[in-house]
Amino acid sequence: MDNNNLETIVFGGGCFWCVESCFNLLKGVESALSGYSGGHKDNPTYQEVCTGETGHAEVVQITYNPSIISYEQLMDVFFFLHDPTQLNRQGNDIGTQYRSVIYYKDEAEKAKAQEAIKVSQESGRWAGTYVTELAPFEKFWPAEQYHQGYYNENPTQPYCSAVVGPKIQKFKKYFGELGMLNAE
Repeated sequence: MDNNNLETIVFGGGCFWCVESCFNLLKGVESALSGYSGGHKDNPTYQEVCTGETGHAEVVQITYNPSIISYEQLMDVFFFLHDPTQLNRQGNDIGTQYRSVIYYKDEAEKAKAQEAIKVSQESGRWAGTYVTELAPFEKFWPAEQYHQGYYNENPTQPYCSAVVGPKIQKFKKYFGELGMLNAE
């Protein structure tokens, strides 16, 4: 793959273990890395972010090839994977670190994100008003190494088996039928 043609996007949709695991299965996604963004603390740790005091959200940085998968397709996956109507939470994960957020690089990307929110909200997939935050991208801090590929390394961990695993199965069924998944 020609790395000169790759683009990145950073967003948060709750626990990064769920989001990262699914995006890494998509055709055209070079990598999905768990991390932190949107806060005021440099080099935050997981423990610090979990307090809610750093201002950071758990996010995933997606590096992708736009000739294989489009920004709009990535947004469709993003809105499939989490409930954008829940303010500062996803299910039992509660706090600003679990907020729904899209970080944009420039005004053109902001406009595409606004359109993706509109399209998704009008689809009726989620009942209620979307609370997804749009914010300018400033910095991505990679999460600790043990968070990268966490589900693949810990599928029987209670949170993974109860929350992440079922979400991945639902994702595989829907996006596999659309032909968007890499062969396993």
